[in-house]
Amino acid sequence: MLAALAAPVALVVAAAAPAAWVAVPALGLTLLALVLLDAWAAGPCHGLRLIAPGDCEVGEEARIAVIADLPGSVTGRADVALSLDPRLADGGRLDIRLRRDGETGTWQGGALTVPSRRGTGLIDKAWLRWTGPLGIGARQREVDLAEALRVWPNLSTVRSPALQAYLRDSQFGLIARRMRGEGTQFEALAEYQPGMDRRRIDWKASARHMHLYAKEFENERNNQIVFAFDCGQSMCEPVAGLPRIDRAVSAALATAYVALKGGDRVALYGFAARPEIFTPFVADARDFHRLQRAAAGLDYHAQEPNFTLALASLAGRLARRSLIVIFSDFTDPTSAELMIESVSRLVSRHVVLFVAMSDAELEEIAEAEPEGLGELAMAVSADGLLRQRAVVLQRLRQIGVDVVEAPWNHIGMAVIDAYLKIKRGGRIG
Repeated sequence: MLAALAAPVALVVAAAAPAAWVAVPALGLTLLALVLLDAWAAGPCHGLRLIAPGDCEVGEEARIAVIADLPGSVTGRADVALSLDPRLADGGRLDIRLRRDGETGTWQGGALTVPSRRGTGLIDKAWLRWTGPLGIGARQREVDLAEALRVWPNLSTVRSPALQAYLRDSQFGLIARRMRGEGTQFEALAEYQPGMDRRRIDWKASARHMHLYAKEFENERNNQIVFAFDCGQSMCEPVAGLPRIDRAVSAALATAYVALKGGDRVALYGFAARPEIFTPFVADARDFHRLQRAAAGLDYHAQEPNFTLALASLAGRLARRSLIVIFSDFTDPTSAELMIESVSRLVSRHVVLFVAMSDAELEEIAEAEPEGLGELAMAVSADGLLRQRAVVLQRLRQIGVDVVEAPWNHIGMAVIDAYLKIKRGGRIG
């Protein structure tokens, strides 16, 4: 800016006094000397420290802070640019403005970032730039960091007040009492009350005691629940800023936590072109961290899933009747047909719950008022895809599959409700 401002002065000098041209180079040298002097006055950096959480959750804010030991009295401004994994920040770069702390004399600053994918992200380098008191000269230093930040599945649904209130009430028997009478395992006889199912009346006991008695049942425990994740291309597409697979993992872990609290056994299964992981069954809520760690290892694959191989392999590993919760999506009728054929083989032996997130983008395009032929063609195409999707889900229902379709922000509670409904009906054991 100073050099640009000096350009008109140089023109005036050249026009008014050509013999004084030497003043212009002298002015440029003076400016260069001021830049070098200001950079020298900025002083050296005695250290740079990065403060980052070792663990965070996908889709949740994580704060990364930097502390630099600079000569505070002569430093004009300090900035840091961090090079990190793109899953931690868009573009793999994070800029932080530092400010001087009057108590410690150090320069500190921080920024919030929202990880977009699970896994381990590295913060490998930092570039620190600080200016002198005039602000025209600066120094820059490159620092190797190699700081790892582990991004875990999002457990906000598990920590939600609604779910915690449900689990707290169930421990005191409130919800357990409401669920009595709907399971398959006999518990006790109780006096018949108006409103009870007449099919549960025990006529022999009633005749023996000359009073109507009804059988009460309780839900079976120790059921096997398998959460199967499609890690293929369609599940890696983002919805509200996060891949569908991450939304599915959060919903599954919340349901798994409820299942473990209810005495059931839970396992995770991931597949794409081939089976990826199959965890041992976890039976204690204190081992929930094992499921969380296994879910963090579910990778993203830009390929179509092989439902035939994946579901056949899963069926071969299950020795008893189980509830299989499949998180998947489909983009074309061909892949949907293969999926339906593979799922139909499981229904005869297991209870299958298919979970899909409703496509808000397609619904918005289909319902929007077209302003031209281009928008009209898009609306027609979107409506056709939604109709195909509805047909596929209806075919799954016809073969005996329970289907849950809900928006991404309600999918967790929808899966929990579906699981509890299946369990209350005694369909797993």
